[in-house]
Amino acid sequence: MSAVLKCQPCFAALRAEDLDEVMAIENAVYTHPWTRGNFADSLAAGYQCRSYRAGAELLGYFIMIVAVGEAHLLNLSVSPQRHRQGVGASLLREVMRCARESDARHLFLEVRPSNLAGQALYARFGFRRIAVRRGYYPADAGREDALVLTLDL
Repeated sequence: MSAVLKCQPCFAALRAEDLDEVMAIENAVYTHPWTRGNFADSLAAGYQCRSYRAGAELLGYFIMIVAVGEAHLLNLSVSPQRHRQGVGASLLREVMRCARESDARHLFLEVRPSNLAGQALYARFGFRRIAVRRGYYPADAGREDALVLTLDL
């Protein structure tokens, strides 16, 4: 009998070399994706940019900034082939770990009202809604609001 070993997913620093794969996911999951320049700028600015891989496969990634005791999750994305497999939860746990490790006391993020899966994920982790940013996101029919959520760390 032979065992089939599965590659255990792991986190690593996101690199400029990853951006082709990142853009493939970004363009697949968003109608108004971040640009390559947004990611390059985040890397250059020293934001916390992390990839989540199983072997060579990019499962997802996140971008977060931490300053003055607050963390702001700017982007968390999961490969469409890996939706509903726990990848988003794994990414969010890592976001929270990194934020705490950076001495953040609060974690903030924005989410589209139309992103019900994202809202459900954040609710499972205890995020609460604190505000609405009117017309924050570009949308096919003009602009879409953003729900501002927070979590005390």
